Amino acid sequence: MAPKIGNRYLALIFRLYIGGLFIYASIYKINYAGEFAETIASYQLVPFWAVNVLALVMPWTELFCGLLLVAGIRTRSVATMIAAMLGLFTLALAINLLRGAPIVCGCFRATDDPIGWTTLVRDLAWLAMTVYVYFFDSAWQLEKLFLIPLEEV
Repeated sequence: MAPKIGNRYLALIFRLYIGGLFIYASIYKINYAGEFAETIASYQLVPFWAVNVLALVMPWTELFCGLLLVAGIRTRSVATMIAAMLGLFTLALAINLLRGAPIVCGCFRATDDPIGWTTLVRDLAWLAMTVYVYFFDSAWQLEKLFLIPLEEV
């Protein structure tokens, strides 16, 4: 008998943590979109015309993904979206760390600490948790209780 690799309850803990983290991160950005736009611009990776659009769309995406992840609705799809966002955030951090740019992360508020290698490691840990959720989450999902599951294509 092969050993079981994943633990569905650890995946549940990660799912609730990452979902809550994205909800928490989105709240300040939604309320202070102007400050978040300045943070996005400080990374110098996005064309100027896209900064305001990202500052308005990204926090709402984070909020909806966080809510769906916490609720356990379409967890694999949402985990994929969150992993993609975390991958982009991590790449943006790495580029600016290599540039030596003295900017703040902007993850939770405009007055965050300046980015550092610990910020990059933290984001990579969150990405690993999200991948774990993608593969092993199956505990306490509202989707299984109330929604009709989609058939496999």
